[in-house]
Amino acid sequence: MGSCKGQVLMDRYAPLRRRTITLVGLMGVGKSSVGRRLAQTLEMPFRDADNEVESAAGRSIPEIFAELGEPAFREGERRVIARLLDEPPHILATGGGAFMSPETRALVKEKAISVWLKTDLAVLARRVGRKDSRPLLRDADPLEVLKAQAEVRYPVYAEADIMVETGDAAHNVSVEQVIAALTAHIEGKSAA
Repeated sequence: MGSCKGQVLMDRYAPLRRRTITLVGLMGVGKSSVGRRLAQTLEMPFRDADNEVESAAGRSIPEIFAELGEPAFREGERRVIARLLDEPPHILATGGGAFMSPETRALVKEKAISVWLKTDLAVLARRVGRKDSRPLLRDADPLEVLKAQAEVRYPVYAEADIMVETGDAAHNVSVEQVIAALTAHIEGKSAA
């Protein structure tokens, strides 16, 4: 009986598994954490663009920034995301600046459904301030960096197919919000 219930649940998610779901948003919003849980819930593979960039480059993102600079990192990121978007449908967590590339945005629009995860900047500043692994925050006030990024990036993130305000909720709540938004988006497209 349990497998029948699981089959019914998975059938409900079948329309969500037809295309790659790409998560975009500022650093600390939970693209990787929410993405992993979303992939598990939908029984889809998970890819983290930052991890894939590090693997391709053979070094960490802070090392790439320090040794090669941000432009080299962004170019590598663009190439890696293009390769990932050619894979079968999966959940793809992108870096905060990835969606800023017009080429990457066009590829995501063509090959995936994009979801902008949005959270209050004060919440994000608290989250990212706890880690020392973000090159853009070295010797900077996290809230000020996030405010400056939001000003530039929010108009571009607004081009995503879906926007989900996640707030400071637990990741499982954010996953439920994303699934509800994706379902509404897909049902709206099929009704049109």
